[in-house]
Amino acid sequence: MNLSDETQARIDLTAALRSASRMNLGEGICNHFSLALPGKPGHFLINPWGFHWSEVTPADLVVVDAQGRKVSGKHGVEPTAFFIHSAIHRGNPHAACVMHTHMPYATALTAVQGGRIEWSSQTSLKFRNRVAYDDNYQGLALDDAEGERMCQAMGDADVLFLGNHGIIVCGPTVSATFDDLYYLERTCMQQVLAMSTGKPLRLVPDDIAEKTARQMTGESQQAALHLDALKRLLDRDEPGWSKLD
Repeated sequence: MNLSDETQARIDLTAALRSASRMNLGEGICNHFSLALPGKPGHFLINPWGFHWSEVTPADLVVVDAQGRKVSGKHGVEPTAFFIHSAIHRGNPHAACVMHTHMPYATALTAVQGGRIEWSSQTSLKFRNRVAYDDNYQGLALDDAEGERMCQAMGDADVLFLGNHGIIVCGPTVSATFDDLYYLERTCMQQVLAMSTGKPLRLVPDDIAEKTARQMTGESQQAALHLDALKRLLDRDEPGWSKLD
């Protein structure tokens, strides 16, 4: 069956939300994923307020415009989502997809003084030269100024660590962005566990780190296959997850 671009976008974003829930990457009903709506410049899909990620279907997703205003959908959108996502989509040209979470291990790094990804695991090297940090926590993102401040802090990075808060990951597709989200949490988990031993981290030498980072660029096929595999798990375990009405 050939699906419309919008239908495929809705299914892909729902698969990411449901899979993130299965991996314990969300927090209550508070975090949000958004995606540029194909064929409708300046319009974006986003998960509805009040829904756990594990219950969202493609039909539940809401359409908002570049100013964060609701255009269509049966449900509302969480207030901070308007300001965070609209600012990133407007200000970051390659941010077709934006994922904001308070996932446990990445957020743990935002809660310690000087928390940074250390180049101590192979997984971490996927993010070398791709990460920015915002250490200036300003409370809830409830106005345009806070969203714009986050966007400026992110610059042209793919990942932003929000001090005392969580993370934002952006990318050109759902599959690429979710793949980064998954491996970012794995990176932070490995680092936090290693740090918990009390022994010094074994850092990868800079020349090897740079070489490995280059080897990991352009993994779009792997990311697409990753999302396809997650959809098969959802088909197996959560019948009805992809319903369109």
